[in-house]
Amino acid sequence: MYREEIFKTVLDCCFVVHSELGPGLLESSYEECLFYEIKKSGLIVSKQKPLPLIYKEIRL
Repeated sequence: MYREEIFKTVLDCCFVVHSELGPGLLESSYEECLFYEIKKSGLIVSKQKPLPLIYKEIRL
């Protein structure tokens, strides 16, 4: 699948979720629904992954 096709699929999923839920919910609500829609579309997706972060000389 080309990058543009993936982008269109994800964007379409975003529109579906926003149309169903509307504005004003917690980010976690949208994240769960978007995860479901993207998986349903056939793309392989995983939820938030931890990554190392250094902020002002402090490792978080």
